[in-house]
Amino acid sequence: MSSKSYYYLLVSLQFIFITILAINHGLYTPSTLALLTFLIGSAFGIYALKHNTLNNFNITPEIKQNAALITTGAYRYIRHPMYFSVLVMMLGVVVSKPTLLSLFIYVLLVVTLFLKAQKEEALWVEQSSEYQNYRLKTKRIIPFVL
Repeated sequence: MSSKSYYYLLVSLQFIFITILAINHGLYTPSTLALLTFLIGSAFGIYALKHNTLNNFNITPEIKQNAALITTGAYRYIRHPMYFSVLVMMLGVVVSKPTLLSLFIYVLLVVTLFLKAQKEEALWVEQSSEYQNYRLKTKRIIPFVL
């Protein structure tokens, strides 16, 4: 499988899993915990976007030409704050109405985002010597943990 095909497969899987979770939970009224979890994930994503530009942002794990390494804001603590944001938001969805199916789909989403992060980091290592130092100072997806 070519690199581009792999990138698009990962992005497609990510959106399929998010869609399944959203449809599975429909208009179910979430608990306070579920809603708070979703809102925290959303707020974190907005915070991360404030430190990145659209010219730099990419939904696939490819590195855009002339992309700059962002090390401020949420990127100071984790290398993939948008993935963290998605995981927290979808955790809120799962918590709203936990089922075996939703837990399984959530695990598949986690694996997909970790694969995307891994691929993106491999590309950054090839492209930027400063990325090695950045990796040593930050966690991959979960602040202060992983």
